Amino acid sequence: MSSGSQTLGGQSRCGWLLGPSLDKIIKNAAWRKHSHIVTACKSALDKLETLADDPSSSTPLYGVSSLSDAESLILPLILAIDSSSSKVVEPALDCSYRLFSLRLIRCEIDSSEQPPSLIFRLIDSICKCGSLGEEVVELAILKTLLSAVRSCTVFIRADCLNQIVKTCYNIYLGGVNGTNQICAKSVLAQMMAIIFARVEGDSMLVTFKTVSVTELLEFNDRNLNEGSSIQFAQNLINEVVFTNVVEVSQNANPLPELHDANEKADPSDAESADKGDFSSYTKIRDDGVMVFKNLCKLSMKFSSQEQPDDQILLRGKMLSLELLKVIMETGGPIWRTNERFLNVIKQFLCLSLLKNSALSVMSVFQLLCSIFQSLLLKYRSVLKSEIGIFFPMLILRVLENVLQPSFIQKMAILNLLDKISEDSQIMIDIFVNYDCDVDSPNIFERTVNGLLKTALGPPPGSTTTLSPVHDLTFRLESVKCLVIIIKSMGVWMDQQLRIGEFGVQKTSDNDSVVESNTSLGGDEGSLPDFELHQEAISEHSTATLEQRRAYKLELQKGISLFNRKPSKGIEFLISNKKIDGTPEAVALFLKNTSGLNETVIGDYLGERDDFSLKVMHAYVDSFNFDGMDFGEAIRFFLRGFRLPGEAQKIDRIMEKFAERYCKCNPSSFTSADTAYVLAYSVIMLNTDAHNSMVKDKMSKADFIRNNRGIDDGKDLPEEYLGALYDQIVKNEIKMKADTSVPQSKQTNSVNRLLGLDGILNLVWKQTEEKPLGANGALIRHIQDQFKAKAGKSESTYYAVADAAILRFMVEVCWGPMLAAFSVTLDQSDDRAATNHCLQGFRHAVHVTAVMGMQTQRDAFVTTVAKFTYLHCAADMKQKNVDAVKATIAIAIEDGNYLQDAWEHILTTLSRFEHLQLLGEGAPSDASFLSGSNIETEDKSVRSSFTSLKKKGTLQNPTVMAVVRGSSYDSTSLGVNTSGLVTPEQINSFISNLNLLEQIGNFELNHIFAHSQRLNSEAIVAFVKALCKVSMSELQSPTDPRVFSLTKIVEVAHYNMNRIRLVWSRIWNVLSDFFVSVGLSENLSVAIFVMDSLRQLSMKFLEREELANYNFQNEFLRPFVIVMQKSNSVEIRELIVRCLSQMILSRVDNVKSGWKSVFMALTAAAADERKNIVLLAFETMEKIVREYFPYITETETVTFTDCVRCLITFTKSRFNSDVSLNAIAFLRFCAVKLAEGGLICNRENADDDSSIQVVKEAAADGQTLTDKDEHASYWIPLLSGLSSLTSDPRLAIRKSALEVLFNILKDHGHLFSRSFWITIINSVIFPVFKFVSDKKENNDQSPPASIFSHPEPSTWDSETSSVATRCLIDLFVNFFPVMRAQLTEVVSLLAGLFRNPSQGSASTGVTALMRLVGDLGGMLTEDEWSCIFLSLKETSASMLPGFLKLIRIMDRIEMPNVAQSYSYSYDDGETSTDNGTTENYEDDNLQTAGYIVSRMKTHISMQLLIMQVTTDLYNMHQHLLKASSVKIVLEIFSQTMSHAHQLSSETALHLKLQRACSILEISDPPVVHFENESYQNILNLLHHLLTSIPSLSDEMGIEARLFSICEEIIEMYLKCSRLEEVKPVAVVHWILPLNSEVKEELGARTSLLVSALRVLSEVDKDCFRKYASRLFPLLVELVRCEHSSREVQPVLSNLFQTCIGPMIIKV
Repeated sequence: MSSGSQTLGGQSRCGWLLGPSLDKIIKNAAWRKHSHIVTACKSALDKLETLADDPSSSTPLYGVSSLSDAESLILPLILAIDSSSSKVVEPALDCSYRLFSLRLIRCEIDSSEQPPSLIFRLIDSICKCGSLGEEVVELAILKTLLSAVRSCTVFIRADCLNQIVKTCYNIYLGGVNGTNQICAKSVLAQMMAIIFARVEGDSMLVTFKTVSVTELLEFNDRNLNEGSSIQFAQNLINEVVFTNVVEVSQNANPLPELHDANEKADPSDAESADKGDFSSYTKIRDDGVMVFKNLCKLSMKFSSQEQPDDQILLRGKMLSLELLKVIMETGGPIWRTNERFLNVIKQFLCLSLLKNSALSVMSVFQLLCSIFQSLLLKYRSVLKSEIGIFFPMLILRVLENVLQPSFIQKMAILNLLDKISEDSQIMIDIFVNYDCDVDSPNIFERTVNGLLKTALGPPPGSTTTLSPVHDLTFRLESVKCLVIIIKSMGVWMDQQLRIGEFGVQKTSDNDSVVESNTSLGGDEGSLPDFELHQEAISEHSTATLEQRRAYKLELQKGISLFNRKPSKGIEFLISNKKIDGTPEAVALFLKNTSGLNETVIGDYLGERDDFSLKVMHAYVDSFNFDGMDFGEAIRFFLRGFRLPGEAQKIDRIMEKFAERYCKCNPSSFTSADTAYVLAYSVIMLNTDAHNSMVKDKMSKADFIRNNRGIDDGKDLPEEYLGALYDQIVKNEIKMKADTSVPQSKQTNSVNRLLGLDGILNLVWKQTEEKPLGANGALIRHIQDQFKAKAGKSESTYYAVADAAILRFMVEVCWGPMLAAFSVTLDQSDDRAATNHCLQGFRHAVHVTAVMGMQTQRDAFVTTVAKFTYLHCAADMKQKNVDAVKATIAIAIEDGNYLQDAWEHILTTLSRFEHLQLLGEGAPSDASFLSGSNIETEDKSVRSSFTSLKKKGTLQNPTVMAVVRGSSYDSTSLGVNTSGLVTPEQINSFISNLNLLEQIGNFELNHIFAHSQRLNSEAIVAFVKALCKVSMSELQSPTDPRVFSLTKIVEVAHYNMNRIRLVWSRIWNVLSDFFVSVGLSENLSVAIFVMDSLRQLSMKFLEREELANYNFQNEFLRPFVIVMQKSNSVEIRELIVRCLSQMILSRVDNVKSGWKSVFMALTAAAADERKNIVLLAFETMEKIVREYFPYITETETVTFTDCVRCLITFTKSRFNSDVSLNAIAFLRFCAVKLAEGGLICNRENADDDSSIQVVKEAAADGQTLTDKDEHASYWIPLLSGLSSLTSDPRLAIRKSALEVLFNILKDHGHLFSRSFWITIINSVIFPVFKFVSDKKENNDQSPPASIFSHPEPSTWDSETSSVATRCLIDLFVNFFPVMRAQLTEVVSLLAGLFRNPSQGSASTGVTALMRLVGDLGGMLTEDEWSCIFLSLKETSASMLPGFLKLIRIMDRIEMPNVAQSYSYSYDDGETSTDNGTTENYEDDNLQTAGYIVSRMKTHISMQLLIMQVTTDLYNMHQHLLKASSVKIVLEIFSQTMSHAHQLSSETALHLKLQRACSILEISDPPVVHFENESYQNILNLLHHLLTSIPSLSDEMGIEARLFSICEEIIEMYLKCSRLEEVKPVAVVHWILPLNSEVKEELGARTSLLVSALRVLSEVDKDCFRKYASRLFPLLVELVRCEHSSREVQPVLSNLFQTCIGPMIIKV
């Protein structure tokens, strides 16, 4: 600026700016025309020369202290602007712009002030000069007005602000230049941004967003762009906005002064900063509300009927909507928190949306959608009810129109849904607040279903206006929208669950969400509604929402059922407690519930059954007709239902209506009959007047005539009837929701749910020409409904942070999504569409898998797997290859949640690998696994595969089967082996194999390598599925494969480093698999599997195992199970070899696996094949000889398994050397055990399992003490040897006996007393089990078993002798410890006496005598008693069975036994009874012979026991006490009584004698038995009487002795009298009686002689006591005949020594 110009205008800031501008005005003005302007300008310039800046001034112009001075300075500008000369106007406008821009004007502009303020006059002039129509002036006006609004020192209020907006509006609408129109729109948009930013911040000093002109022209006015118009407008906006900012920064110091000046200029008192400018607060926001209202009103202006195509009005409407869009996008929390602003939105903006929704202009519709998008994004928490109306109105109505949609309109909706769906929180909130709300529409469900219908396209056979191109576009966009929805659900779920695996992906998704929020809100600082306005949000639990959702579904089900069968529907609702069972509750339900069919309601109310009738009465009684006109009452009554067509039903309803009306209005009619007739007449008039089928309409006169006399015989007033007639004819009585117009099912659904059927229909059908008209009342009714809903629970906005809500959302959307994705993927080959579908599948699997929705997850995974077409490779396309890729991606991304769905994925991989091998020319696995393939076949197959991709035809059966394909569910490819393959199919198959090359081995193997990153639950499910797929592969009848089997080994290797707990679960699955396949009938498969298990085991054995763990054992267990159960010799042999290899190579790491090793070798030892037994024993021999320390290194219990294995080898029947070596190894083990060779930790020796073994083995229940360190290991070893003693092989028996007792003898000193008890009971006594068995068998023999031939004992006399000798040696050596078992040992030895074989009895005698002889004086009195008691019990135990046996002879008749018989002195044959058959006699003789044999055995046993007892007594009588002697005496007495009883069985003896004679066998020695028994007791009594007088007196020996002697004499006399006493009888058969009697007398002579000698040796005084009893017997002896000469000398001596002295003395 020159020096002259610097002085022009003075030194003040205003002068610097005004001086040059006024000078320019003077130069451009016409002197005559504008003289007043020139004069004013000069006067102002003169004034400026004298002015200086006064910072404290309060005038509108900065620095000017006087208001008159300020007016003189501004007046030239006003006059210049009013001049209508562009040359004058332009500098004035530029000066005004600079004044506002540099904040030199500071004031509040209020049009209500009188007179108008100076600045208001300036702005008013600026606004009015827009009529010039010059482009430059228009731009200057826009620039100046924007600067005025932008200035924070000018507070423009009320009408002035409206005038500014209106001016810009007019420039936009009336301008010719497109650039100016764009600038006008941009300026208006920037003004709105500034105004409402101040409203939001309640201050003039706020930050705001700069408008983007490009975004502003998104929907409209793009045609106005003239080259650089958009950039020009953007520069204009930036200049105004940012120039002001620069000036502020440059004049930072004056700002407080300027602000103070502004506050002073403000009418309100705002001196206190704490109090704030409350008046300004109200004014700023009042002005914002006013502007917002005006814009809404402008947007609701419609063209008139005279000008139906008013484009200016339409452009103004669109501009208003665009400005509203800007306001809504930039709006902040104030719109949600301030009730006034919220009401403005509801009352004005929502009404505008409602009215404009009927327009068919696409730009308007797009703007409405954009505004609605902002409402949904930022204000949904406070506009719940309104959004519930507009979403179906704007979006669903268009979305569900499938047949005849507008392309642009529907694309706008689809794009809107894309943007909405990207915000995951919006979708969640929509579902929670609408689909889970009983009184709200199912917006989410209908959106998804609408997208599905769009994706599927028009139904086949339907008429549509869609072109194929548009249809494809719709399908693609709808699928894309569904994908975005399911993706956003997944993103929200990940955010709530904080899924770690998706950390990277989650970050990017969050960024995209923030971006979408920013773009939707239009403000970088804006936040989603749910974050900004938490106070309006009610946290709701998922359980409560689930209840609400379930309640809504059941209610809708009941409504649907009511609309079909009303009675059933009511019953359903009552039974499910949706409504009470009272008529009043049902009536209220019918009256207030949306969605009910009005015709059905009418029919139900007209029913005549009791309950329906009560409901109808309650329904009518619920109306209040007080003060209502009759016609108005009928109209009000019939709004809720349609009258039924049946006259009787109408009659019942109208009768009740008349009664109710008269009750509410008692003075209206004389009676209810009048109201009833008039109501009927009104219904008829309504039908007549408004039914197009009625030609002759009823006139008013006709109506009056028809109703004469109805008022109790009187007429109603004609005026009343005429008014009623006019009312009905002009305004039809109809329901509030007239469904007479056909509508789609979807429309009816939403209308019923909203209760706005008729209203919205009329709104949608209205044209631009009739925006309000008759619908004004309906629209007001919508507003009333908004207000009514505001107080209901449904207006409460719910927010949910629990991801479980997704379960309910998925239940709604998974079916439509699956259908949309599947159909599109199946029908479309478009790469973009198919990729969208596959993306949708991936996101759907992610959501359903993480939420644990198994059915839905499996459905999606199965569908993707089927679309791979790997089961039908000849038909594959690129999309199928993409499906394979998607399958792999699913496995990688969501592997942790797939569970059972892994099977489908792994099946896909298996099939893919199969095709890949075919493409590479590799031979199939079947060629290796099938034993029938011969070498030439393999060569031909290989050559065929090699040339597969080179030839167009191929006749290899395997490839042809694959080309033919099969169903997805087939276990293998190419199951169908029938049918021909064409060359075209082969070529297609080969080309498809080339497609598969897109997927390399890396992707395929990555899934298996990635398994080590799966969590613990997922890896178990993965392994289960892999095993299942492998099983299917291996069991394929035509093409067994090992792909999955090899992958099992790999996966197991990858996951070996998992924690033990997880690995054990994995191995449980793998173990069952290996066992199952290892038992396969396909030998090749089984061998391959066992070899795979061997490889895996070798790897696992490389790992160290700590003590007390059991994993190695678990790992080797499959070998054991297969070894035990397999029927294949090859498999069993392979297992033995595998184990041998593993043990010898990894012996250090077998650890707990020794248990499984020994179990497997045990099974091998019991094998039926010799080579397996020998092979196993070689391994066992090496283990015991070289690696014995390793066996018990970790766990000593494995020693027991080793012992059991060796014992099993000892029982091998193939090779005695194996058995003997095994016994030797057992002795080696015993030596190691005794030496402490088990090197495991001491605490392991006492583990519970070991003790349990001992407890089970201890028959007497004794427990072991801590002293028995290895007791649990001795028991199995010793028990095994004990069981070997019954082996049928002599060498094995003897070796086992010797080793067993040598071990006990050598190491018995290590055992405690309690352990010895266990050994005796569980080891030693079982060796002699045959003794107790024979005792049981010999005691009783039932008749049925007489002729049976029991198996011979495996023990011979030599073995028995060795065993008893070893037993006695052991007992004697360890007698102090084993003393308590003396009774059992003696009983055992005594049991040998009962053995029929002489060797066994003699063994028992020898052993017992040696035992007693060796122990000698060490035995106590009780022990002696025990010995003799055992003998006594043994003797007594044989008696019951024997007596029972001989009783059999009582039932047997020998020949001629039944007849009387007598002795014959000559030997002759006995005659036989002719009535007895020969067979019968033979059986009797056999039985008698058996009894004779048993009797002889029995007698010999009894004699043996007596002999042993006698010997023991004689040898050790000096050691015996009275108790033992008594027992000995009892033994003899017992045996004597038994012998005497047996001898007295005369009849028995006669039968047996005859049988022996016939059978030619010797008689049983009964007499000898009796003689010996008496002889023994006689000797004992005599010895006691003579040698031990004290004991004799105590026991009464003397009396018993004489009694025994007396019995002996009597028996002899009885025998000698037989010949004399018995008379001669009829002889039936001749017996040698004479010889027999003599023989018996001879046998009894020695006993008699002994008795007589004893009597002669007793004391004479004793004899004298019993002489009176003996003398007669002695006399008889003298009389009888004796067969021996020994009797007479002894008898003579007795008389001489005893009888004689007595007689002489007397």
